[in-house]
Amino acid sequence: MATRTPADVLAESRRQTSLLKRQRVLDTVRRMLDDGEPISFAALARAAKVSTWLVYAEGVREHVQAAIQRQEQAPVTKAAQGRRASPASLHTDLAMAREEIKELRVERDQLRAAMRQHLGHQLDQISNRKLTERITELTEANRNLEHDLAQLRPLTDHVQELERDLAAARTSLRQMIRDGNQHQPT
Repeated sequence: MATRTPADVLAESRRQTSLLKRQRVLDTVRRMLDDGEPISFAALARAAKVSTWLVYAEGVREHVQAAIQRQEQAPVTKAAQGRRASPASLHTDLAMAREEIKELRVERDQLRAAMRQHLGHQLDQISNRKLTERITELTEANRNLEHDLAQLRPLTDHVQELERDLAAARTSLRQMIRDGNQHQPT
């Protein structure tokens, strides 16, 4: 018998560990198929407690791909095939589902009402803010117009005085023209 070096012992130990891990992956594939668990490379690596590198390794990858294809082609069945729920159990489940639906509808209606109220409040805030801004704008415009009017009042008074003077001048001019026409020889 030849003497084995420490490197030979280490290499043999690694080969044995690799074989054990590969066998564990294959056993896990069979178990997952039997239990109806969905198989993927990542799920298999987690279940077998090995690295994802190993499930993609040549010699293992083919088995995993075959198992995935078998699951894809197999009709969908429950893991507990052959067992049926009792009518009483189905009625209870149905009643519970109906009750949950009622509760969800009530909750939905409450949320809708709260949302409507919240949106209405937001619209009121927007409307009130715009109205307040418009009132402020109009008040400022009114002040400006009153200021302009106050500046125009003296001018208006002056225009009225000038109009009176003009009317008086016209009247005087008419009178002068009449007087001038009466004194002219015919």
